[in-house]
Amino acid sequence: MKIDNNHVVGLTYDLYVTENGEKKHVESATTEQPLTFLYGVGMMLPKFEEHLTGLAVGDDYAFTLSAEDGYGVYDEKAVAPLPKDMFGDQPLPEVGAILPLQDNNGGTFQGRVVSIVEDAVLVDLNHPMAGHELHFNGVIQDVRPATEEELEHGHVHGEGGHQH
Repeated sequence: MKIDNNHVVGLTYDLYVTENGEKKHVESATTEQPLTFLYGVGMMLPKFEEHLTGLAVGDDYAFTLSAEDGYGVYDEKAVAPLPKDMFGDQPLPEVGAILPLQDNNGGTFQGRVVSIVEDAVLVDLNHPMAGHELHFNGVIQDVRPATEEELEHGHVHGEGGHQH
């Protein structure tokens, strides 16, 4: 069976980014713990899925996504000052700490502390992979049609997926 919309896909991968001219390993999904997702429903980067279209169990893949096709270019304007007084009596976070944040609409996201200045904590709101080419390689482990329940819920159930 070939990968197509509304299929459950399980795959291994190694992800590398290029830093200072060298490929750096970032993360992996293994045969024992594959990445399992619903294909074609917006769970994954669109260009990631595009490179997997038509592959079948046992197929190897290797491709590179540009920063634009991955998590976007790095935006210098996405470094925001948080007033120190918003931390109240809590100790200030350390540089490198990941802060859980919430927007005015209740949406959650994360920011990484990049520095602490006189009256603020500077937080980088870019995705950690923003500005990086993403180099993927791996093997397709499983492809099957999604169940009606999986499609209704918008995620994989059972082994490798969500359990209710």
